[in-house]
Amino acid sequence: MNQSTLIADPARSMLAADRSLEGLGIQVLRASEGRATAVLTVTPEMANGHGIAHGGLVFALADTAFAMAANTFGTGIATAEASISYISPARIAEELVASAEVTFHEGRRMIVDVRVRAGERTVAIYRGTGRALRAAD
Repeated sequence: MNQSTLIADPARSMLAADRSLEGLGIQVLRASEGRATAVLTVTPEMANGHGIAHGGLVFALADTAFAMAANTFGTGIATAEASISYISPARIAEELVASAEVTFHEGRRMIVDVRVRAGERTVAIYRGTGRALRAAD
């Protein structure tokens, strides 16, 4: 099964238009039915002054999984607000896996929970609220 069969439209369309992921090193593995998985391997260039993964990159990984899960229900779902709790540091050479699931969806609003792991260890827990964008006038 190739990647395109693991990513449902309309999330596939959004992913194809996203120019940021390659530069960040993020790869989306699957996105369908309100769930998504994205991965990132921490490189030395991603380390902060403590020698661990920069929190902004962990957030970007979680937010990408959020976006892919949310946009399996239709295009135009954007992050309205998000929070993240950093549980454990991510170290150089670790593969981070972000697993997202839509836990609430009503009208134009949804909530998506994301867990970022390195192996069995939880690195971060993210919760985001998404809203459907209105059509431009």
